[in-house]
Formats: sequence, C-alpha cells, structure tokens
Amino acid sequence: MASSPENNGSLSIQKGTRSESSQAKKSQHAEEAIFYMNCRAAYLTVLKSSLENIKSKEQLLLVLQQAGRNPSQNTVNKYWTSQTTTLNFDDFCTILKKEKPATKTELLEAFGRIDTDNTGYILHDELYKILTTRGEKMTWDEVSTITKQADFNCSGKLDYNKFCDLYMTTSEQCCKTAREKLEFDSRLRQQQFGSQAETSFEGITLPVSKPSPRVSRKTDHKLAPTKGDSRTPSRPSSAQSCKASVSTTISNCASSNRNTKLIEPDTIKEWQCAQSKGCFYLEDDGEIISHKYKLHLPQRSTVCITIKPLNVHQVEGKSCHWLSVDTALYILKENETQENLQLVSFTEQQNKEMFGWKGELGSGIYWLLPFTTGCRLKKVKTQFTGEAKLVYRGEDGELALTKEFRAVLLDIFETIDLDGNGLLSLEEYNFFELRTSGEKCDEEAWAVCKENFDMKKNELTRQGFMDLNLMEANDREGDPSDLWVTLLSLGYNKALEMTEACPFVIDIYAEKCKPRIKAIYLEGGSWQLNRAICKSVVNKGEAKVMDGCENIIIYTYKAGRRITSVIENKSENKVIIHVNNEQSKNCLSNRGLTVFAVEVAPKSMTVSQHVMPLNEQEEWLYNCVHSLLR
Repeated sequence: MASSPENNGSLSIQKGTRSESSQAKKSQHAEEAIFYMNCRAAYLTVLKSSLENIKSKEQLLLVLQQAGRNPSQNTVNKYWTSQTTTLNFDDFCTILKKEKPATKTELLEAFGRIDTDNTGYILHDELYKILTTRGEKMTWDEVSTITKQADFNCSGKLDYNKFCDLYMTTSEQCCKTAREKLEFDSRLRQQQFGSQAETSFEGITLPVSKPSPRVSRKTDHKLAPTKGDSRTPSRPSSAQSCKASVSTTISNCASSNRNTKLIEPDTIKEWQCAQSKGCFYLEDDGEIISHKYKLHLPQRSTVCITIKPLNVHQVEGKSCHWLSVDTALYILKENETQENLQLVSFTEQQNKEMFGWKGELGSGIYWLLPFTTGCRLKKVKTQFTGEAKLVYRGEDGELALTKEFRAVLLDIFETIDLDGNGLLSLEEYNFFELRTSGEKCDEEAWAVCKENFDMKKNELTRQGFMDLNLMEANDREGDPSDLWVTLLSLGYNKALEMTEACPFVIDIYAEKCKPRIKAIYLEGGSWQLNRAICKSVVNKGEAKVMDGCENIIIYTYKAGRRITSVIENKSENKVIIHVNNEQSKNCLSNRGLTVFAVEVAPKSMTVSQHVMPLNEQEEWLYNCVHSLLR
C-alpha cells in the first residue's frame, strides 16, 4: 500500500525525534565518561589504586586540588568530620559532583561586588581587610602570597581579571596533568575501567569502587507492559564487548509489590510488646544515618518484629515524602563481643508499608540495624521563592513561634520521643542534640533545663521543648539562623517539608516474655550492616555463575518491592564488573545510573545495587547484565 505524503512526513519527524533522543543520550554518556575519567585521573595522582581509601584530611585536600578544585577549609571540614576515618573513591566522586569548580564569570562577579566602581582593580589594603576579617579568614601571610605575585599585581593593586585568568589556567592545568599521567603511565593505564576500544558511549563504564550508602541517585524509566514473575536471560548490545557476563530478568506485576504473609498485630494482641521510634537522616554528602538498637529477650520465645515509616502529623498541605521510603531491619545475635555479630534474619515479609519477620529467638542480646536502600531517600533540588517564617513579634513586642513552626516542632518532638511516653528523657534529648549540634547535654546542664523549662519525672515535656526553642530565638534577638540549622539537620527544607529524613517505628511482640529495646547509637551504615545485607542476599537469593568466569557469582534476591544484587569475587585478584540496566523499566536504582562499574576486592563480596519500582501502581521490569571487564 502506498503511503501518503502526510504519513511520510510524520514518519520522518518520528525518526528525527528518535535520532535526537539517541544523540542526547550519547552526549550524556560522553559527559559522564569524561567526568569519571577526570575523577579517576585525580585520584590516581595521589593514591595507588581506586581501591585505596583517602586516609586523612590533607589527602582529601590534595586529591580535590588535583581535580581542579580549590576548596576552603570549611569545605574540607564538611566532608571530613571528627567521625570520618576514610573516604573511598565513590565518596570522592560524590564530593566532586557537589563541589563544582568556580567559573571565571562567578569569580569576576565576586570581585565586582568589592570593586563597586568597576575599575578592574582592588587595593591591597582593602583586599587584606576583606580576606582577613570576613568569611573563612585568611592569615596576613596567606594574603601576602597573593599580593606578591607580579603577574597580577602592580602599584599596590590587584588586577583581578588577570588573577582570574591565572586561576582558571592553573585549575585546568591540574586536571590536564592528572589526565596525562593516567594516559601515559602504563601501570595506571592498566587500572582503567575499560578502554574506548572495549566500550562505546552507549555502554560507558562508570566507576564505583565500593558499596557506599552515600551514593543515592535516581533513574527514571517507563514500563512496556509485561506479565508474570519470571527470570529470563537477555544481553544488551553494550555488554557484547565484555568477555564474560551473566544476566537476570525479573518481571513484576503491580500487585506483586504487596504481600500479606506477615502476621497481623491484632492476632498477637495477647503477646507482650516493646516499641521504639527512630529516624533515617540524609547527610549533605548523601550518606544515610539512623538509630541502632539493642534488643534483650530474657527467655526463648516466638517473636514478631516489624518496622514501618512513622506517620507523624504533618503541616496541612505539605507532602509526606517519607511515607514512601522503604524500611528494613536486620537482626543480629550478639555473642562474646559486639564485633562478633551473627545474622539471624531480616524483615522480608511485607504488609503495605510495614516489613516484618516472625520466628523463634533464644534468650540473649540482639542488635537491630535499620536499613533503607537510598532509592527514595535522596537529595532533591527544589526551588524556593522564600523561606517559611519561624518567629514573629506580637503586639507586646515579645517574640513568639509561628503556628507553622510550632506544628513542625510537635512533629519533631514525636519523632525524637523514642519510647513514645510523651516526654523526652536525657538520653532521647541527647540523640537530638548530637544530630543538630554534634554535642551532648550532661547531667549538670540537664539540671539547669529542669530549673527553666517544664519537666515531669526529670523528663522534658512538649511545652518545655517549645519554650527551649523560643529561648534560642530570643538569644539571637529573633534571628532564626540557629533554628534553621536545627531544622535542616533534621531533614526539613525551607518550606518546612521533611524531605531528607524518614522517621520510623519498630514494634517487637514476644509470646513468652517481655522484650526490651533501647537505642544505642545514631550513626551511618556499619560494616556489620553491609555484611548482613550481603549474607542475606547470598542465603536467600538466586546464584548465577558468570559465563566464562567461575570465580564470579552474581546473587539476586527480591524481597517485597526491593531487588538487591550482590557480586562475589572468589579469585585472588580484584575485578571490575560492568553493570548494565538499560533494559530495565519503571525502576529506581540506588546507584542512579543505568550503566556503571563496580570494583570488587579479592576474596570478597559487595552490593552491586538496590532496585525498586518507580511507580508501584504499574508493572516493573528488572533487567540487569553483569559483565567482567578484566
């Protein structure tokens, strides 16, 4: 049948659109490849391998400078805190994505705010005054180092246009030198994540050196209709260049996101119960921290342990983003030492937003380690026209908290009141203090609080908590800066929406004894948790030996609405595994990239990725190919 001119035109437009989309995708992959090449080049200028960790603040400063950044001490301190012991290559890449290099336009605008007459020069005396008294103060000697450079100084003035030119040239030269070192040093070249001969831009290999809760990005795909729950092999073209590979495909119906295996609490209402609340907090660098708990069982008993997001009352009209965040608990048995923890089980059964486990536990001490994949609790960029008002002055001139801020403070109180008794003990308040200020309140300071704020049984009431925040506003004469520090650290944005935290509640039911649960720490994912995740997937998941490489095994496990894959490397050498999710549909990955690479150390296991449905009301397809690059 002959086609009409109109049909031919429509077809040409469709082809053109597809071509443009393909070109855009290639361009994006190319940019990602260049970014990671620069990351790796800078990292390997300072360290011997991307498996080697950054071990000091000075080392972090050095690798950032090699990447063309010029970080202030405050910037370095933001990523290397008093709790930091090491940062891996994955963390370094995340930092570089956040800390963009300054452009010449930005530098000139900054100088222009000082040079109000637009002369192109700044007097040395004025430069000394500004740089030694404002912001992150420099020393006199440090400023002198700048003013003594003949290239951009003359007659007691700084030619800031020339200074900016030299700054940009130096920054670019650092990156260029690092790339040249990577390119021409044969030893370093052997460590690359595949070469252009092996991988085209359709299959860029992007390095992720170790599993890290800090990495949480978003992948958005729509689903072509699929049926059933099956596993079938497939191999995208971008993996063809790899010598060995293994593929896993899992089709999931929308209805399979929920199951009702978990015993309902009302059927065990005669059992004794213990409860504790807690919270996942998203750090600036993407790491997720949470409370960690000890569970004490005085005798052997059948127990039911559940975790779910806490549905605190939110300000009317505000979103409840955290209610869609996935939660899980890993149950570990404490033996002779805290370091020797044995995985018992984890909450794999699902009933709506609740995950749980039911089984028999012997008497003793258990650790409960909360976990979320980071698929949904992640950094989001939101534009605000202004910030919410926290305080105001009444007709009498006295400061007061706004209605909206009071509502948020009540939500915060409910979240940090871990035992749910309507009061804050010193221990509960100290978790709040550690999160918001990094310090703890001692017994003496608590006694002072008791004298000034409403308490019952040596615990702070809701009104006392409100008054404490009002006192903080009065101390700053109405300046809400400190109040915002508190709110932002607790996951709220400038519109008073909780977008970077997820409060949760844990319930433990025991048939034969009274269980006791206590929050012990507030910290990031520990090696015990990472080991437990890997072990649970290995014990429960489907194992596939990589074709052509029997030392590499890929384990895949689906628990409710979450799929986790783990890579085991049984060989004596480190390996680099190319991971391709291009054929997945309606999926969110904690890695945030459709194509990336993972380094796995010898004789070890590591999490490849966690994946969840983007839209739980639709079918979703997990299609992942793991390929050995070398």
